[in-house]
Amino acid sequence: MIIRKLRLQRAWSQEQLAQHSGLNVRTIQRLERGQKASLESLKSLASVFEVPLEALQQEMDMSMTMDKQTDEAVNESLAPISSDERAAIEYVKELKGFYSNLVTMAIVLPLLYLLNLMISPGYMWVWWVVMGWGGGLVLHAISVFEPFSLFGASWEKRQIEKRLKRRL
Repeated sequence: MIIRKLRLQRAWSQEQLAQHSGLNVRTIQRLERGQKASLESLKSLASVFEVPLEALQQEMDMSMTMDKQTDEAVNESLAPISSDERAAIEYVKELKGFYSNLVTMAIVLPLLYLLNLMISPGYMWVWWVVMGWGGGLVLHAISVFEPFSLFGASWEKRQIEKRLKRRL
């Protein structure tokens, strides 16, 4: 997680980090998912990010053992993620999920259409799939892009204030 955080602080893609560090993109991906890193990889990343090697080693140990004290030591030595950064990261994850769904749909539906034509050209069952998946995609888009905000941040704030006033 710390490698991803440091990479995002510099606004680098995984490919850019791979170029700067001399590591493979797949290695960067594995490390960001929490898999064990070799000493050479950690040294390369520590020099690129200009952080002590020990900080990265502690993070790797923490991800393997989930030791809470090590987590606090690493977080103290490096800047924590702000709530704005956390919100931005969550939004990008949601956006990535939507676009992944869209691309998958764009690939699978034509294949299903061809399959439908080969197996049963008299009945176009593929339209049921298009309507179901398309409806789900529309709902996904509404949740990600929020074109209208029924239950947005202002609604949440009003509800919280309402609940707090009841308790007082």
